[in-house]
Amino acid sequence: MVKSPLDWIYNNFKRNTAKMLVVTGTIGWGLSSLAQIGAVLFNPKIPREQKAFLVPQEVLDAVVNIGSFFLITQMTKKIVSKMASTGKIAPQKVRDYLNKNKDLYGDKVGKLSLDLDEVLKNNPKFPTESYYSYKNYVTTLGTVGASIVASNIVTPVLRNAGASDFQKYFNKKPAYPSGSMKV
Repeated sequence: MVKSPLDWIYNNFKRNTAKMLVVTGTIGWGLSSLAQIGAVLFNPKIPREQKAFLVPQEVLDAVVNIGSFFLITQMTKKIVSKMASTGKIAPQKVRDYLNKNKDLYGDKVGKLSLDLDEVLKNNPKFPTESYYSYKNYVTTLGTVGASIVASNIVTPVLRNAGASDFQKYFNKKPAYPSGSMKV
């Protein structure tokens, strides 16, 4: 039973650790957000009126947390991966291969028209392991950096701005409709 999920994880992420970081990080943000909302909803010490304010605020926080983390890490992963697959950034063995074959790839290196993933399919002399190892390393490193920026800089700024707007909106609404108050 345990072997098949582990095989699935290995087969889907062995050459793309950055993808695993994006997926597991997004799932982690989602689960922590659900826990936070649940903690507010099911806490008997929090009055109903406060829950009416806190639950929507926690949902807004969840949207900001999950959205900014996913978008920033996914975008960074794609950009760094594209830089590696165009040869813009490459390990020495790949650079040596491209330099030896300048007639085929010289003017394409670093341009979107070059896809080293396609090159390696057509040429058995291409340094495949060096390329994949490097591509995995740089995309993972870029994704880790992006996750730090997303989680510790972008998310708090967006969340605080959203919470401020939400509080202003909530404070403008009267606690009770004016016609229902009795003196």
